[in-house]
Amino acid sequence: MNTDKVFKLFREAKARCGLSDYVIVGSNSILALAGSEIPLPEAMTRSIDYDAYPRDDPGRAFDLVKELGENSPFHQREGIYLDAVSPALPTLPNGWRDRLTAAQRDAIRLWCLDPNDAAVSKYARGEPRDLRWVRAGVRAGIVSIHIVRDRLGKTHFADDEEQKRAWSHFKADVASSLKK
Repeated sequence: MNTDKVFKLFREAKARCGLSDYVIVGSNSILALAGSEIPLPEAMTRSIDYDAYPRDDPGRAFDLVKELGENSPFHQREGIYLDAVSPALPTLPNGWRDRLTAAQRDAIRLWCLDPNDAAVSKYARGEPRDLRWVRAGVRAGIVSIHIVRDRLGKTHFADDEEQKRAWSHFKADVASSLKK
């Protein structure tokens, strides 16, 4: 994760829409810990897309895709891109907005999910790369299995299938002691 490039991406976003605050909800929400004393596992920093939206005007995210999204000139030049999302997209536990952490540089503030909230969302999606992210976070002490368990119980899932999938992945990880 190259934080200089990340802030460059969001400075470009600000230049196009005038907004300085963005919420990052995917794997790269781990950005809030970049530069801290906590070493970030490579499995948590692989993603080149930043699932994000402007905090004060989420719909404007989609106006940025042409210039900053996948296969855009910025993506081709810098190797990362903005993946415009809606705040309603990820499945997240109650209170997640209160736990956002800001990473700030100059006039840009990137509001990042708490890693445990991101883990809940990743269990709900259940894709192999999401599960690797959670497991790496637990092994590194960044994600707490106890907090995730509590927050899974405080999450409104899209449907019963998503809820079953999230709990199934969580229970499988606990049973295997996250050794995969």
